[in-house]
Amino acid sequence: CQLCHQAQLDPDLYGRKRQEQGLCVHRYCLFFASGLYPVPTGSGRVGYFSSHVQGVIERAAQKICCVCGKSGACINCWVLGCGRSFHLPCALQGECITQYFDYYRAFCSRHRPQQAVDRDPEPHTDCLLCFEAVDGSKSYTTMGCPACQHAWFHRRCIQGHALRAGISAFQCLLCRDKERFQREMLRMGIRIPRRPPAWETIEAFEGLMARHSRCDASECLCPAGSEQAEEEGPWQLLLCSSCAAEGTHRSCSSLRDGADSWECQGC
Repeated sequence: CQLCHQAQLDPDLYGRKRQEQGLCVHRYCLFFASGLYPVPTGSGRVGYFSSHVQGVIERAAQKICCVCGKSGACINCWVLGCGRSFHLPCALQGECITQYFDYYRAFCSRHRPQQAVDRDPEPHTDCLLCFEAVDGSKSYTTMGCPACQHAWFHRRCIQGHALRAGISAFQCLLCRDKERFQREMLRMGIRIPRRPPAWETIEAFEGLMARHSRCDASECLCPAGSEQAEEEGPWQLLLCSSCAAEGTHRSCSSLRDGADSWECQGC
């Protein structure tokens, strides 16, 4: 990526690389780049002129990252007059905050927003996700729920949970508040993808959606075995018309050729 100078990064946090007209940039490096503004396209989405992107790359080459000390820092702190810049992958190490919504604003460690939580964690409080101890006070790495103010998490843990849960299932694990919790997490730099939870993907349900495909007779008579199934004849496999969780060959249950339904012993 010509903006962060790194290749292998998590696409959920940095976006996939876009390569066109001799330019290669991560999606979110592009979105957070200061001085770069989207233009509408014919498809109803937004894009960027390659000449504008090239200009941002050239200007960033003159800026030093306040975290790693290397050139190419394309993200400026949103606070007017701050003057600090950083690379997107350096934000976490430098305790900067990048807000993944609206104008994709970014803040350095000096000017980052603070949590809207009135209390600190009780002594010996554990993160509700990894069950390891959190810091004794709210901080960049220790985050709390603004609704119940009793649930505490490590930043890295709550970010991982947000990526798995998606916007429809991401909520406080203790009080189950969603609206206020999501609003606060977004403000504090947690990225919440707009997709279904990872546990509700097609792949997760493949085993449940698979059609039963074997004969469950106490003694299967088919010479080719219980998993053999033909479209018609004595080795046609019929599933239980009530539960569809068990099956039989016609011959194994002495069914007539004209029989088009069968029920297992349990049903």
